[in-house]
Amino acid sequence: MTQEPGIYLVEDLRTRSMHGHDAQSEILFERDVKAEMRDGVTLMTNVFRPTGDGKYPAIICLAPYGKDSMPPDQQFLRIKNVGVLPFSELTGWETPDPAFWVPHGYAFVNIDCRGTNKSGGESFEHMSPQMAEDFYDCVEWVAAQEWCDGNVGSNGVSYLAASQWLGAATNPPSLKAIMPWEGFNDWYREHAFHGGIPDHGFFHEIWSRRMNSQTGFIARDAEPEKILELQKAHPLCDEFWEEKRVKLENITVPAYITAGWATQGLHTRGSIEGFTRIKSEEKWLEGHGRKEWETYYTRESLERQRRFFDCFLKGEDSGIRDLPRVRIEIRDRFYQGRVRNFDDWPIPGTHYQPLYLNPLDQRMDYTPTARVSSSKYSAIQTDRERDRIELTHVFSQKTDLAGSMKLKLWVQAEGSDDMDLHAALKKLDATGNEIHFLDFQHCEVGMVASGWLRASHRAQDEALSTESRPWHTHEREEKLSPGEIVAVEIEILPSATGFLAGEALQLIIQGHDILKGHSRFNHEPDSVNAGHHLIHCGGEYDSHLLIPILPGD
Repeated sequence: MTQEPGIYLVEDLRTRSMHGHDAQSEILFERDVKAEMRDGVTLMTNVFRPTGDGKYPAIICLAPYGKDSMPPDQQFLRIKNVGVLPFSELTGWETPDPAFWVPHGYAFVNIDCRGTNKSGGESFEHMSPQMAEDFYDCVEWVAAQEWCDGNVGSNGVSYLAASQWLGAATNPPSLKAIMPWEGFNDWYREHAFHGGIPDHGFFHEIWSRRMNSQTGFIARDAEPEKILELQKAHPLCDEFWEEKRVKLENITVPAYITAGWATQGLHTRGSIEGFTRIKSEEKWLEGHGRKEWETYYTRESLERQRRFFDCFLKGEDSGIRDLPRVRIEIRDRFYQGRVRNFDDWPIPGTHYQPLYLNPLDQRMDYTPTARVSSSKYSAIQTDRERDRIELTHVFSQKTDLAGSMKLKLWVQAEGSDDMDLHAALKKLDATGNEIHFLDFQHCEVGMVASGWLRASHRAQDEALSTESRPWHTHEREEKLSPGEIVAVEIEILPSATGFLAGEALQLIIQGHDILKGHSRFNHEPDSVNAGHHLIHCGGEYDSHLLIPILPGD
């Protein structure tokens, strides 16, 4: 069946799972509806709405991936372990499914970004002020359509969440609610670099493949932003990257925000930062340990999404305000977890407990040791000598950890004036076997949490740093002198994991990607590592991991 304009019966659409609505519902699909921006450039849209003359609230998304790429089956086939995705053939890449939303009384508008696909514009730039302005204009254009009642919301995954953060910060008058489902809002810290280390994996793979006018999404006569060259030209967080960072404090509309513990290095940090920093009086946070698209399209998730929009776009008493403001899955094993509800994030009552590194015994302990020691490993991957440190803490009682963590290290470079530090946390069962979790890009042998830092980027913004989360400025380099020992604090990205008595948390520190071969990260082509790294512990060197222990059930 082709996705041609016209009227569709829901019962005639190919779906993997019925959404439970009236199978006789009709969907009017209008393709290539023109939306004019304030500067005269036309963006092309696909409009899905109920038939008839009624007025309806609208849900929009703005993305570069192509509004006509329906369904995105071939793209999903390229990715391993995606999971079960119940959507109709009218669904675009990471977009809401019209076959769910239209029968429930919504219009849905899928919009191609300026400079992409069929939209006008001389250039395409990621997360630019121009994109923010276009989002504003698209909201107001939709609100003015004869079929819209003037109430507009936004919804979508990943880039479609990032564009929501960007556009909502401009405060379009008709934008009444947003639902950024796992999306970044700080290009430097959450996508192009990790702890100041340039990402040559996913960042390069996705934009080299898609930033091409012949095979990607760039419009025929438009110029793409040369983002890979710009990553190399701007290794520090300068004005170029700051212009792309969303001013989250400007956002005031109601927001339902979702963070995935399995999208660390791309979505997790931005989702949490968004919840904590926006000024919206009504906001919700959902954190889960499942796969992003699979979770987004489940009926359970759709019903929470609908309750949110029924309240803020239709004005109905949907019960959304009765839901806890923070809904977190505590992962116990692969696809096994428990939902715990809280009033806020960071979770009130969290106890931040330091685990002091004791490399002599390969342990992490609640009490520091007076013995000064150092642990040395090869800064580069090798089979000839040790190239990592592993330390373990065994829990004596049932413990839930949820939140950001901070790893403080006293470090020294031997043979280089800088260090790329990769840190990871794993869960071990009572017999010492690793318990795997989902990780970035649907990796099924993943870890509890990850963190990265280039030692020369250790300077922090004290106003933005918190007890459990350092905020690195990345504005300058502070190289290490021969023999110099310095303190660094590594941001371990947010997560939520449960441990029974006898189970253990393992810390790994090394100079290269820890999930190499299993994830799409690759930080090593520009590595500053050479020689050896030394980690100093004990006595005056209070190297430790700060863990967030939740109050009891």
